[in-house]
Amino acid sequence: MEFKIEHTWNSLPVSHDPIVIKLTPENSGILMEVSAPFFNDPPAPPGELGKPFSGLWDYEVVEAFFLNGQTQQYLEVELCPHGQHLVLLLSGRRKVCKVSKPYYHRLEYFKSFSLKLLMGDAWKQPDSDLWALCKHSN
Repeated sequence: MEFKIEHTWNSLPVSHDPIVIKLTPENSGILMEVSAPFFNDPPAPPGELGKPFSGLWDYEVVEAFFLNGQTQQYLEVELCPHGQHLVLLLSGRRKVCKVSKPYYHRLEYFKSFSLKLLMGDAWKQPDSDLWALCKHSN
């Protein structure tokens, strides 16, 4: 499954090659690959490569939001070209429940998709205790 970000948040066309986010099944999860121009503006954050970095949204990043269709819970994935990342579990707008570690400016994609299209019709959402710290918001 591939998504292209060709417009800014206010519907203007981007002035560079589109950002491409590709999702593919990988073992028991999903692999997210990003192809995007490198602007180096602002310069790299001071965090260690390959580690989560709080406040990464203030730097050059690609963000992906994975929304729960029944609640206000969502997963936010931020990837920086300098090697830092941030994965947040949220319940309600900007209410962080947990900072998560993945296994291994600001543009957004506001279109629906189903993981069944990626994983196959037989795929079932696995149970997860990642949300145990979050209060369910409806």
